[in-house]
Amino acid sequence: MPLIEVRNLKKTYKIGSVDVPALRGVSFSVETGEFVAIMGPSGSGKSTLMNIIGCLDRPTSGTYMLDGTDASKLSDPQRAGVRNRKIGFVFQSFNLLPRMSALKNTMLPIMYAGERRDRKLATHALESVGLAGRIHHTPMQLSGGEQQRVAIARALVNDPPVMFGDEPTGNLDTATGEEIMAIFQKLNNEGKTVIIVTHEPDIAQHCKRVLRFRDGLLESDETVENQLIAALGSRKD
Repeated sequence: MPLIEVRNLKKTYKIGSVDVPALRGVSFSVETGEFVAIMGPSGSGKSTLMNIIGCLDRPTSGTYMLDGTDASKLSDPQRAGVRNRKIGFVFQSFNLLPRMSALKNTMLPIMYAGERRDRKLATHALESVGLAGRIHHTPMQLSGGEQQRVAIARALVNDPPVMFGDEPTGNLDTATGEEIMAIFQKLNNEGKTVIIVTHEPDIAQHCKRVLRFRDGLLESDETVENQLIAALGSRKD
């Protein structure tokens, strides 16, 4: 069974009296352990798709199966539970709480799940992204690249089966973006399924498969030839 299976997915937004189709019937699957880039121009439907498969929105019609669960039919509380247990989300703008340390930001998904505040899990997640010496720093004391590493650690802390990245290098310079992609590649090599939305061809080249969208349709599904291997440097961002 695929980890993700999308069947004839459609999403239509109503703007006034006008129906605006964002997805027009999309079907594909993602196996456990894949590393997939989703690309397309503005208005192609890629962000709508990410919101649906990330359980932030639901389709107008069609089916979305996530790890054996029909996520397209879940209630809002059920989708929130799936996001917490099965999905790690990394956003372009980091979305860290400014007054909390890196450690406390990383612990948030554990707290939302109703678990005890397990500092060891959060500390291990931060260490895995190279922030062992920065766990008590607030976001204002961290560089952009370090903040994104905290966001990755936060996404990892509950050990979800799939990681989603919504333009995860969009606010970073080229060298720092390369280091973030090196972390994603490391996670993928360890067996984590990773799916990112990007408009940058060189970022997509670090993945193993590229889904290209246009006008709400899946235009192509290609295996990446000559995958770029990112280097995880030791410099400060």
